[in-house]
Amino acid sequence: MSSKGGGTALTRRNYRLASDTDKPKATGIVNEKLLSDYLHHVFPSTKQGPALASLRKPLGFLDLGAHLERLLSEDEPAEENRDQLTEGRLGPQPVVLDHTSGFEGLLFVDDDLLGVIGHSNFSSIRATTCVYKGKWAYEVLISSQGLMQIGWCTLNCRFNQEEGVGDTPDSYAYDGNRVRKWNVTTTNYGKSWAAGDIVSCLIDLDEATITFCLNGQSLGIAFSNIKMGPGIAYFPAISLSFKESVAFNFGSRPLRYPVEGYTPLQNPPTADLVKAHKLLGYIKNVLCTDIDSQEEKLVEKDSSTWRLQGEPTVLITVAHIFNHFAPLMCKVYLVEDVLMNFLLGILEGGGSVDEHPLIQQLLDLFWLLMEDYEVNECLKQLMMSLLRAYRFSPIIPDLGFQIHYLRLTTAILRHEKSRKFLLSNVLFDVLRSVVFFYIKTPLRVKEAGLEELIPTTWWPTHFDKEGKDEQEPKDESADERLRRRAYERGCQRLKKRIEVVEELQVQILRLLLNNKDKGTGEASRYIFLNKFRKFLQENASNRGHPTALCPPEYMVCFLHRLITAVRSCWDEGKRKSPGSISSEEAYVPPQLFYNGKVDYFDLQRLGGLLSHLKKTLKDDLASKANIIIDPAEIQAASMDDLDEDEESGAAQRPFGAAAMGGALARPSWLSSPTLGRANRFLSTAAVSLMTPRRPLTQPEKVKVRTLAVEQRTEEDIEGSHGNDGLLLGQPLEEPDQPIADKSLLEIVDGIVMMYNLSVHQQLGKMVVVSDDVHEYAVALKDTDEKIARCPARRSDILDELQKSQKVFAEKLNHLSRRLAWINATIYSKEKMLDVYWLLCVCIRTIEHADNTGSLFAFAPEFYLNVSMNSYSALKNYFSPANSMEELPGYEETLTQLAAILAKHFADPRIVGTDIKDSLMQALASYVCYPQSLRAVERIPEEQRVAMMRNLLAPYEQRPWAQTNWILVRLWRGCGFGYRYTRLPHLLKTKPEDANLPSLQKPCPSLLLQKHMAELLSLDKDMAASFLNSVLNQLNWAFSEFIGMIQEIQQAAERPERNFVDTRQLKVCATCFDLSVSLLRVLEMTVTLVPEIFLDWSRPSAELLLRRLAQLLNQVLNRVTAEKNLFDRVVNLRLPGLESVDHYPILVAVTGILVRILVDGDRHGVSRAAAVLLTDPCFQLHSIQHLLGEGGEPSSGLSAVVTSTVRPVVGPLGPVVAPTISSATGAVGPADRKHFSLQSYTDYISDEEKQKVERMLSFLTEESKQAAASTAPTSEEDLCPICYAHSISAVFKPCSHKSCKACINQHLMNNKDCFFCKATITGVEDYSKPASS
Repeated sequence: MSSKGGGTALTRRNYRLASDTDKPKATGIVNEKLLSDYLHHVFPSTKQGPALASLRKPLGFLDLGAHLERLLSEDEPAEENRDQLTEGRLGPQPVVLDHTSGFEGLLFVDDDLLGVIGHSNFSSIRATTCVYKGKWAYEVLISSQGLMQIGWCTLNCRFNQEEGVGDTPDSYAYDGNRVRKWNVTTTNYGKSWAAGDIVSCLIDLDEATITFCLNGQSLGIAFSNIKMGPGIAYFPAISLSFKESVAFNFGSRPLRYPVEGYTPLQNPPTADLVKAHKLLGYIKNVLCTDIDSQEEKLVEKDSSTWRLQGEPTVLITVAHIFNHFAPLMCKVYLVEDVLMNFLLGILEGGGSVDEHPLIQQLLDLFWLLMEDYEVNECLKQLMMSLLRAYRFSPIIPDLGFQIHYLRLTTAILRHEKSRKFLLSNVLFDVLRSVVFFYIKTPLRVKEAGLEELIPTTWWPTHFDKEGKDEQEPKDESADERLRRRAYERGCQRLKKRIEVVEELQVQILRLLLNNKDKGTGEASRYIFLNKFRKFLQENASNRGHPTALCPPEYMVCFLHRLITAVRSCWDEGKRKSPGSISSEEAYVPPQLFYNGKVDYFDLQRLGGLLSHLKKTLKDDLASKANIIIDPAEIQAASMDDLDEDEESGAAQRPFGAAAMGGALARPSWLSSPTLGRANRFLSTAAVSLMTPRRPLTQPEKVKVRTLAVEQRTEEDIEGSHGNDGLLLGQPLEEPDQPIADKSLLEIVDGIVMMYNLSVHQQLGKMVVVSDDVHEYAVALKDTDEKIARCPARRSDILDELQKSQKVFAEKLNHLSRRLAWINATIYSKEKMLDVYWLLCVCIRTIEHADNTGSLFAFAPEFYLNVSMNSYSALKNYFSPANSMEELPGYEETLTQLAAILAKHFADPRIVGTDIKDSLMQALASYVCYPQSLRAVERIPEEQRVAMMRNLLAPYEQRPWAQTNWILVRLWRGCGFGYRYTRLPHLLKTKPEDANLPSLQKPCPSLLLQKHMAELLSLDKDMAASFLNSVLNQLNWAFSEFIGMIQEIQQAAERPERNFVDTRQLKVCATCFDLSVSLLRVLEMTVTLVPEIFLDWSRPSAELLLRRLAQLLNQVLNRVTAEKNLFDRVVNLRLPGLESVDHYPILVAVTGILVRILVDGDRHGVSRAAAVLLTDPCFQLHSIQHLLGEGGEPSSGLSAVVTSTVRPVVGPLGPVVAPTISSATGAVGPADRKHFSLQSYTDYISDEEKQKVERMLSFLTEESKQAAASTAPTSEEDLCPICYAHSISAVFKPCSHKSCKACINQHLMNNKDCFFCKATITGVEDYSKPASS
């Protein structure tokens, strides 16, 4: 429909009915004949014959009322006709769900009693009306695609939490989740359903059959010969599991897919329909007819050019029509069937919405001629119908339905008065309006027409050794290249179609963000802002209440459209005030976090609870931001915290109930797919109302400086005349440059919160499709290779393989098209740029907040979470379709994020343990990848050194495992035999996820190693406390590991069948991994700063070396002894203990030994050898075992040591003795090959092997000399604590004696003497007097 010029909407005050001086031609009432012709033209009679002549009497406004009444009553159906329709049906009209007695389990039911949400294991509910004769239909709008059984049941069906519709003899159901039909037994039937589908349930009681349709397509007869006869009548019924939701349409609205011959359960309002269609015809006649009073004739014209120009004739005529039309437009059925279709028809011709001003004119007419309550109800029902139609329309290739409904929504929201009414009362309060911004993903590719749109499918067929797709396959065949390009072209076509819908959705948001429409009260943007904040509050405070939350798939789409709309508004503002910053540099100023202007609900701040921060930082707020906290507010806040539990109790309820005129205040999301608010909570125990834990209305104790969301005005947000609005309390560190409209800052803050609430999880969830494509592609390639190898004589195997090949290929065709849709709607380049923009906003916000010093504690935790999560999403979810390297300023952003992680993982201002753990994990993952590790190396040196200092803090009273993992990653690639990505014995198994940080190739950081070396060598106290803590944790981890494998071994040897707890196995494997990584950190330290152990002028060097030697010997003995416990558990190959093997732990120990015995200077080597050999646990054959030369302990010192060893209370406690004798043999063959470093040629270089050989020969020689020179020591001269070394120290003042190692270790934790408990003031060297 073309239009001549686009007019803007007139507001009500423009109409001057009596004296319109602009149009003299149109003033006054036209002459009687012309008026009569006009009225007869507008209101033609449908009756023919003689009656017509009498009707053609001159007609004036005085007779018009009666004339109109007569016309409307002409075709009214007689009373007796109405009653005939009800035969075969029993029950009240309208038909609704039976919320008084016809349900089982816990359910939420909507206000209109048509929508339902399951709230227990398996709840059932039936309708109030039943049928016993005839053909009947009803529709179910599927809102979630989970487990539900929909169909018919009789009154005597008894349901429970396990059995629902279809599980009892007289009930019949269709289940599209499992694609089955149910009537006690079950068989395959129909197709799978998805959220947004409509199921039609048809019962034919003349033929005794039940049939189901999905989106208008019959699935065939499901049940025939159903039970019939006296006393048998069928009710519509459903059973649904927890969180699943649907809405019923029994006929209260037009059926979306009516089936010929079947009647809806509820009678359509036939008489009203006839009236409404007639009245609509009269309105159309008015729009198409012009009165030419000069020529005195009627002129036909194009209705799209009609204007409401205050012509009295036209206005009075229209007023008569609306007298009858307005009350009808409050009824759902008529709004959907008559009004919505009429308005859609106006837009039918295409063109932009601006080219259809007729809808604006009609809305002006509505507001002018209808009562306020009528126009409010009409608009509400119209938006509900539009949203329902948008959501439950099938996907077709050009997305025509979705575009159609969005264009009408846009046209309605262009009308200022209607927009403000809908924003204030409907869009967030009654509707799930976020649905308008969602584009559903088709589950059934064929029906969505994706086969025509993407005729050629393609998937990656080249994988590297670790199962990852190769970025650029080198040997892609010409055919593959053609397929890939054809597929990419299909994806582009699809993307262009989806972009049309996205553009319309952004237009809607831009209308809602309009801040110039102040003519009729508050601008739309401020109404939207307050509603948006409340929407976030409901989603943040109902985390534990799944039915109250906005589904995450809607959130993702809403987030992207909102970012686009906000950025365009932001840049528009920038063009008007060039001094402000562009949306590229957007950030949220720190004042928002502490000035109380923006409500963050109960969300955690970095420094803890807000009430606590206001008390502890009130002086800083006063000095830095000129904000004085009213003492009453601190009092109120702390009382609030105390009363939190009482608030949710009975005292709060009357207040909450009063807030909404007797209806309990509740979140608007407690609603089914339809849109009404679910105000009834059904429970079989009791029918009760649900109370949210925190009332969403403002509590009576209002915090003095904080405004309730609904109470804020434009001035509170934007500020005026020296009032800073949202930016009150600007700290000195903040630049004076204007940023943007303050309302936009709050929306950006809300967008960040939204990402944190559920968008990130959803982005991770949708990656599944891409993973499936990958898995099927690997399986298909594997099958192709098997077919190529299959011998010709085995045709049976070949047939099976070809069947598999066909299944995999079909699945891949389906999945690759589905993936194209997901890549276009969720993982496109534009969406990636949105998430990247969000990451940059968070980084800049954190940097600005950090500059405020102690006030940084007020920043909400979610900013740090979103910066870490959005980086993770960009890295893991958007590839390989889009690469992070292509993002603008990518390297600089990585460096900024690295600086944030490095600085804040040990920031004392941050108190939450969860956020601290997250920061530590993010840093640990960051150092695993070359690009992000280089970013850490690019941060300023001062920050790098501070980070390393924090990492080297003692491993006590803090979560040290992640810290240790970071240090190990910085070392991996430099250690002895430590260049592997995966352990040698795991190479044959496929990793679950090749993208895990732990499976990345080694990328050591020499720069950070250098900082570590400098810190440890300069700060002797720090080095001693750090290494003591590492040795303590190694002692603990390895002891735990040994204890656990003893239990596992005992369980495995029991004759009866037994199961080892998987959790125990996991803990056991973790202790082993910790032991290995702690050994690697020791290797790193010994390599970088050997003097810590070998320079005995340092106070703790000797003690550290002795402890190290003791632990290394214990580990070697445990792991290398013949037929020992470790061997046996490794050979069991239990699932969960895959990482437990000889190689990682022995190579780590060897690395330390080689460093101190081979690579050091002469003095150091001799000291190390002396300490190692004098340790009572040393056994030479443990070292020989490394090269596969192990046998029984040979003669020499080791033999002496083993034979004279006493029970050792060493670092591993009294449980662990140095050798293990075992009565039982090793599990597995007796002649099993020994472990030997020689067999790992790919992992250990020749140079490393030679070093081990040199170390072995050196130790063999040293042990012989030591054995020869060792004079027998009398028992009196041995240390009475360890019986391993000679007495070498005497304590002051009590003069008791021991060896130095024992007393030094004891003094680390305790200052009392071993023997007499006197406080030791000093320790002196002791040498035995010569006379004795």
